[in-house]
Amino acid sequence: MFQTLLADSPGAAPLRDAIRACRWHLLFAAGFSALVNVLYLAPTLYMMQIYDRVVPTGGLLTLAFVTAVVVFALATLAALDHIRARLLIRASLRIDRLLAGPVMERLVASPLGGVRVRQAMREFDHARAVIGGAGALALCDAPWTPIYLLFCFILHPALGALTLAGVLILLGLAVLNERATRPRLQDAARAAAGAYAAQEAIAGQADVVRALGMRRALVARQLEERGAAIGAQAGAQLSGGRYSGAIRFMRLLLQSLALGLGGWLAVEGQITAGAIIAASVLLSRAVHPIEQLVGSWAGIVQARSSLKVLTDLFAQTSALEQSRTELPAPTGRLDVEAVTVRAPDSEALLLKRVSFSLQPGQSLGVIGPSGAGKTTLARLLAGAATPAAGAVRLDGADYAVWDPERLARHIGYLPQDSALFAGTVRDNISRFAAALGEDPARVDAAAVAAAQAAGVHELILRLPHGYDTRLGPGGQGLSAGQAQRIALARALYGNPSLLVLDEPNSHLDQEGEAALMRAVRQAGERGATVVMIAHRAGVLSTMDQLLVLKDGAVAALGPHDEVAAALQPRGKRPRVVGAPG
Repeated sequence: MFQTLLADSPGAAPLRDAIRACRWHLLFAAGFSALVNVLYLAPTLYMMQIYDRVVPTGGLLTLAFVTAVVVFALATLAALDHIRARLLIRASLRIDRLLAGPVMERLVASPLGGVRVRQAMREFDHARAVIGGAGALALCDAPWTPIYLLFCFILHPALGALTLAGVLILLGLAVLNERATRPRLQDAARAAAGAYAAQEAIAGQADVVRALGMRRALVARQLEERGAAIGAQAGAQLSGGRYSGAIRFMRLLLQSLALGLGGWLAVEGQITAGAIIAASVLLSRAVHPIEQLVGSWAGIVQARSSLKVLTDLFAQTSALEQSRTELPAPTGRLDVEAVTVRAPDSEALLLKRVSFSLQPGQSLGVIGPSGAGKTTLARLLAGAATPAAGAVRLDGADYAVWDPERLARHIGYLPQDSALFAGTVRDNISRFAAALGEDPARVDAAAVAAAQAAGVHELILRLPHGYDTRLGPGGQGLSAGQAQRIALARALYGNPSLLVLDEPNSHLDQEGEAALMRAVRQAGERGATVVMIAHRAGVLSTMDQLLVLKDGAVAALGPHDEVAAALQPRGKRPRVVGAPG
């Protein structure tokens, strides 16, 4: 596990740095492990003294003395064992403080594919749990097996040879166990991640599932996926269980053989009676770390797999580490230069060499049939997606040269589904700025100003607690129209220089649509550039230019009236027709 962490591979640097920050915790835990394993010899030495000195001589004073020593040694052992466990837990907590934030940021900042990458925090917790749990303790104890081997050889070379042979046999079984279970455990982890992701998706759309009568069908499908995941886990456990049983059998057999060999050597006069019991105990302690490792192997393998997911996540989002010059606030000039966007994990093109330019204060309406690429274009302009080719520039600067967080302050984005989050109405409008320690009074004033610009201030005041009304995930507690209007206020927060509105009127009534039009007009008057995707002519009629997308390419682009007229059959009243896409 630590080899994976410290490997010189792309994306491993943050993990390596976190481990280095905890090196003193880990070094002290390893040092205490050495002392703990030395003190484990105390009961063995105590038994030897009892059998070899106290019983033959009746030395009660010796008994009292060695008993006091062993009590002190065992108390020290217990204290050190407790301390090293606390050190590993502290190391785990420190790693969480150092890496939890970066993992979350990388997860949110980049639209990566793959179920396990989307569950990167769960993978991170798996790896962290091994560092603070039994897996790390097993790794700390394993290097001290030679101590017990040495004492076995000191008792008698034959006992040392038996112990060494036993250790080698158990190591061989452990290697076979690793080879047999690692691919199965990895398959089980992938299957479990997919099953959990599907379950979360179903739970998030429970109302739709009930309304469409899909409850039993989706439960059956989910049980099938869960059964496959559990079957894979059970197969890995059964495979590992065979080796665990074999290792347990070998350990008990070796202990018995050690007693038998010790008895024979004692009869021959080569060792004392106390050494018979000591040999069995020492052999047991020598092989115990190996048995402990096998018992923790499933968690260690899963942690190694989880670390691979994390290193991939950091490698694929390495651009976030780049230091960028702070650019001045943009005026809103937008240039889209032959951008091409591919579908995730596919060679299919969602956008094909799309180009256009807008000056500050200009507006563009985008229409096209379903699947034309309109929503992909909106996500691209909002900075939520990156092009495979071409560039999107704001005031001449490619989005790639902007710090993503600073760029987002100058862009107001309203997605199709509103995408509100658990928190208060004020938190959602202000993009949770208070969580970053910004002045609450300034945040409040800016949130109210944005709501007023969106024409939703009065609506918010009629909510049970006004701006402090708490919303559930996805804006639970609001109607679709209310959520969309509050999301519009969020897009207007901070007076961004670029507005990207994807179907902003899809859930609005006449009053809400009028408020939307006023907000767009006022944004244009203050110099903001507006890109709006819609399918109702009343909303797009005020746009300066009109862009028609078809199959991801530009089918028409120009002044609104000219493009709209060209789209209509001769003799019919001009109208703009499109569909959400």
